[in-house]
Amino acid sequence: MPIEQLADRVILKHPKGATVEILHYGATVISWKSPGTSGGEPLERLFVSSKAALDGSKPVRGGIPIVFPVFGAPVLPQFSKLKQHGYARCSIWNLTSVPVDDASTVSVKLSLGFTPEVKAVFDFPVSLEYVVTLSDRRLGTDLRVTNQSDKDELQFQALFHNYIRAPANDVKISPLTGKNYFDKTEATAEAKATAKLEQRREVDVRKPTDSVYVDGGQAYEITWPNGGIQIKTECLKDVVIWNPQETIGKTIGDMEDGGWEKYVCVEPGHVQGYITLPVGGSWVGRQTLRDEW
Repeated sequence: MPIEQLADRVILKHPKGATVEILHYGATVISWKSPGTSGGEPLERLFVSSKAALDGSKPVRGGIPIVFPVFGAPVLPQFSKLKQHGYARCSIWNLTSVPVDDASTVSVKLSLGFTPEVKAVFDFPVSLEYVVTLSDRRLGTDLRVTNQSDKDELQFQALFHNYIRAPANDVKISPLTGKNYFDKTEATAEAKATAKLEQRREVDVRKPTDSVYVDGGQAYEITWPNGGIQIKTECLKDVVIWNPQETIGKTIGDMEDGGWEKYVCVEPGHVQGYITLPVGGSWVGRQTLRDEW
C-alpha cells in the first residue's frame, strides 16, 4: 500500500481511496479523506483553517494536534517553561517505522525523544511514539509515553485535539447525559471551577462552547444531517467539546473568516488531573475515528 514520504510530511493511501497526511511538525494529522459508507469519492473529514501555518512556525489550526504534557496553560512548576498545550504539537517528529502495511490497513510510527529542544522547555527524560493507522473508513491514533527517568515519576496530561469537519450549527454530540463537566466560558474563576451536570440528550455548539467532561465514557457520536463520525477511545477518560462561534472565533488570528461554522472539536484526553508514570513505565492513549457518512 503506498506510503509517500515528502520533505515535510508523510501520506498514507488505502486501496479503497482513503488517505491521511501527517506533518513531521507536531506529528499533526492535517487531512483525512474517506469514501464513507457509500464508497464514493473520498471526502475531507477534518477541518484545517485556510490561514493555518503549515511551515512549522506555529501550531497548526486544525486537523489533529497532539496536546502533551499539559492541557491549556501550564500550572504546575515543572511545566512553567511550556507554552499552552505543551511542546508535542510544535516539535519536529521523526518517521521511524511502518508497523502495518497490508490489504486492509496501513500505519506509520513517528517518534519524539528527549532532544535538546525538548529539554530546554521540559527538563524530564521522556520519549513519545505516535502510530497513525488508516483503513477504508477508520483512522486510528495511538500515543505512547515512556518515562525514561531512573529516579523520578512523570506527571502529565494528554489529548487529541480533533477538528471534525461539520456544519457547527447542526452538530449533535452524544451520549453525555448525566456527565459532570466544567464550563470554561463562564465569567469567573469560581464558576469555571464549579462542576455542572449535563442534562441534554444531545450536546450542541450553537453558542461559544468550551466544556471539559470528566469521565466522559470514551465513546462518542458526532452527527449532523446526512453525516456523522464515531469516536472510540482507550485510556482517555475525559473529553473536551469546543467551538468558539463568531464571538471568539473572529479574534483568533489564524482562523479563516467563518471557519467556526465549519467544524466542531471533540477532543478525547486525560486532562482532569494528571497521569502518573513510574520510573521506566509506559502509557498508551488511543482513539479510533470511524466515518459514518
